[in-house]
Amino acid sequence: MIDIIMKDILGTPAILVGLFALIGLLVQRKNSGDVVSGTLKTVMGFVILGAGANVLVQSLGQFSSMFNKAFEVDGVIPNNEAIVALAQKSFGTETAMIMLFGMIVNILIARFSPFKYIFLTGHHTMFMACLIAVILTTGGFSGISLIILGSIILGALMVLSPAMLQPFTRKVTGSDDFAIGHFGSIGYLTSALVAKAVGKGSKSTEEIKVPKSLSFLRDTSVSVSLTMVILFFVVACAAGPAFVESKLSGGQNFLVFAFMQGITFAAGVYIILAGVRMLLGEIVPAFKGIADKIVPNAKPALDCPAIFPFAGNAVIIGFLFSFIAGLVSMLFLPLLGLKVIVPGLVPHFFTGAAAGVFGNANGGRRGAIFGSMANGVIISFLPALLLPVLGSLGFQGTTFGDADFGVVGILLGNLVHIVKSNMTVFAAVILILGFLFFISFKSKAAEPKKETKSA
Repeated sequence: MIDIIMKDILGTPAILVGLFALIGLLVQRKNSGDVVSGTLKTVMGFVILGAGANVLVQSLGQFSSMFNKAFEVDGVIPNNEAIVALAQKSFGTETAMIMLFGMIVNILIARFSPFKYIFLTGHHTMFMACLIAVILTTGGFSGISLIILGSIILGALMVLSPAMLQPFTRKVTGSDDFAIGHFGSIGYLTSALVAKAVGKGSKSTEEIKVPKSLSFLRDTSVSVSLTMVILFFVVACAAGPAFVESKLSGGQNFLVFAFMQGITFAAGVYIILAGVRMLLGEIVPAFKGIADKIVPNAKPALDCPAIFPFAGNAVIIGFLFSFIAGLVSMLFLPLLGLKVIVPGLVPHFFTGAAAGVFGNANGGRRGAIFGSMANGVIISFLPALLLPVLGSLGFQGTTFGDADFGVVGILLGNLVHIVKSNMTVFAAVILILGFLFFISFKSKAAEPKKETKSA
């Protein structure tokens, strides 16, 4: 029964988000028609978003195969799904328990602190729960102490991550309706700060002027299609017709295959944007019930594609320059004695695109370029530094890809290593610090209320 709840219900992002929408609508006492419609459309929006992501992942997988063949790249490829699948064999129960109680801690912190964020990106919750379980177990924790400590850490991260980004998220969206709940937030924060430093006076990526003859490029779908088709042509030619036609395309001409994969990528982006629009159109009004009744003033913290529609050009710019930074980083990693991290197309697309949007909002075109490049460097070096902390999992040829996993894993792993000789003291210190942290911010809870009244 626990496996069904954790893996099949709470572990399915669409169902998790749908449950929160259902609760919100029921609390608002909406009629049965609105409840059914709002819940199903919320789930459907997330399913559409996931379908678009799957199309993208499939297309990027083909790109990655051609790229690796063309340039004979050998190293560790970061992939959250792969490393978690490997870890579940040994840490499945610990991951499930930390995830469940971490979500409860998230709701409690949101209810009784000024940080009113409910983290709704279910798969990232599971990924972080898995990382925490691995690090704590490797450090000698087990049983109740592991579950309690891991849940507190996870629940705190689920609130602090969107809270840290919210000032910049408001700048992207122009509202305070939702937050970003995605454990790439260190990369997005860095992108926004770099953009503020370098982007003064730079125009927005969405204001790029093109001649009338090229006005069709203003259509995001068309510009994405052309960009990706060109990239696929380049890597297909570099990999060679023989490899592409014998290993990937099933005999289809390599240029035709490259063209269709570029278009498929653009179709994935289009599907994601459609799913995001439907999801936001339903989850924000439905969440009002939770905000009013259960966690006053709560905000849903959603997956990073939620901000893609706000700057379509920045999405592609962010992806490309994050990936370029990943390629450059490959040259420097061995010089520093670190394992080579092969740029993963999936993390560089999703986190690079989001970093580009945050960079554009805070520093225009220059901000989008340099901010996303900063993200690319971060998600190249952090996975390399994380590998030694993962114990036996560090030798599996893959690792966690997004920035927050690296930061949390490295800090927590080294902290556990330092104090594992006295784990009881360590747990007590963490709990005391958490309590003091909670009290210090609880005292500030009245400030937002005063501002709301004065408004």
